[in-house]
Amino acid sequence: MKTEDVAATASETARAALLEQVGEAVVGEHVATVAEADDALTHYFTCTQTGYPGWQWAVTVALVPGQDGVTVDEVALLPGDDAIIAPAWVPWRERIQPGDLSPGDVLPVDEDDPRLVPTYLAGDPGDDVVDPAERQQQKLVADELGLGRSRVLSLEGRDAAAQRWHDGEQGPDVPLAQSAPARCHSCGFLVRLAGPLAERFGVCANEYANDDGRVVAFQHGCGAHSEAQLRKKQLPPPLPDPVFDTVSRDDLEQF
Repeated sequence: MKTEDVAATASETARAALLEQVGEAVVGEHVATVAEADDALTHYFTCTQTGYPGWQWAVTVALVPGQDGVTVDEVALLPGDDAIIAPAWVPWRERIQPGDLSPGDVLPVDEDDPRLVPTYLAGDPGDDVVDPAERQQQKLVADELGLGRSRVLSLEGRDAAAQRWHDGEQGPDVPLAQSAPARCHSCGFLVRLAGPLAERFGVCANEYANDDGRVVAFQHGCGAHSEAQLRKKQLPPPLPDPVFDTVSRDDLEQF
């Protein structure tokens, strides 16, 4: 029997096998036939199951040499072009965003995190050590030298932080900064950082500013600048001169 003959006779066999597996209530019309090989076909039927719009039942049948009929190989439910399917799964570690951590949550750092290097390298590029014994040795050296930390920011980690802060809400390109009377680098409320990042960033210490307690770029700014002054047209109108009241209580009692 040729493939054409299989296609002509196997549709009903495929439907019968499907109905036996899932029941008639969730099987719709026959929608397509796809040749898998010279002696195998897959028949597709509409799925009418609630919650599965666009899905299709797939029944694969094959012609066994020496037999006149077809054999059902497989029955499966597959998504069609218009099916609603779940998005690709992304590990939690890659989905986490700033602000997602709750009290008690722990976000461990990878041993080979490129943002960190051993403290004795002082931020210079180098190969991260991943051997536990050598990691313990790093900690002992850091404690002995009084460094306090076994790892610090690498050049890559520092550059990534600087770029993130520069492009964020505390950077120079946001509307708040564009309309500010002056930049943060000249503000008396700016607390400068230590280290290489001190050349471009500081911390806002103005309790009335939007960015109080946050790292801000020197070219950022807001209306709470320490030297901000109201323009003449923004000043409240002056009060009129006081008028001396010559009417006494005795004069009022005469009326």
